Amino acid sequence: MSAAPGDGAGEEIRAATVLPARRSDVELHTADGVTLVGELALPAERDPVATLVTLHPLPTAGGFMDSHVLRKASYRLPALADLAVLRFNTRGTTSPRGTSGGTFDAGGAERYDVAAALEFAEFSGLPHVWLLGWSFGTDLALVHGRDPLVEGLILLSPPLRWSAPADLVAWGETGLPVTALVPEFDDFLRPAEARERFRLLPQAEVVAVEGAKHLWVGEAAVRRVLDEVVARVNPARAPLPTRWP
Repeated sequence: MSAAPGDGAGEEIRAATVLPARRSDVELHTADGVTLVGELALPAERDPVATLVTLHPLPTAGGFMDSHVLRKASYRLPALADLAVLRFNTRGTTSPRGTSGGTFDAGGAERYDVAAALEFAEFSGLPHVWLLGWSFGTDLALVHGRDPLVEGLILLSPPLRWSAPADLVAWGETGLPVTALVPEFDDFLRPAEARERFRLLPQAEVVAVEGAKHLWVGEAAVRRVLDEVVARVNPARAPLPTRWP
């Protein structure tokens, strides 16, 4: 009989581990005529119970759909937590998957990119959609992610750079769950200031992560992020196992 994930048997899940999933290259088509490249990862043998639509860090600073936390989410969470993970390159962004059309617009025209991803999720019948943004992607989520399909936000290292106080107020009015994971040593927004600025969004949960930095470097940091994500999106599967049979 095969071992169950997390029972102490099997191989340790490491930085480069890729667990079983149904993975397919996808294209998203925006309302302003841009084609975006991406990937959808689904549980290998069952339907997903919830969906993460991921929004990557700033492309002009090296962010793309393969930024490591988002890549590892797609490598692990379909198998470990029964989640669908949609990753894509925003306009003008290149990764090994390819280059999305259009030109980087500092969060402006990217509203069409967020809308295209949500439309894809809806058309594909993906359940219980959450936005998972990282850095620049958190601002895209806050500014452009208020959509009837979205059930909650998870924000990794939110800089609150392109979003405005009015965006926080508007999210507060939705009543939807919002979690901000804020590294102790973040380059842009640290926990004390984050708590103050997120007061405009009453239901926001600001989680200070000791020892972490903006880029969530290291396996311990990645595991903490993925555990926090799963605890909110599919709590029955948290905490995640560290071994796979």
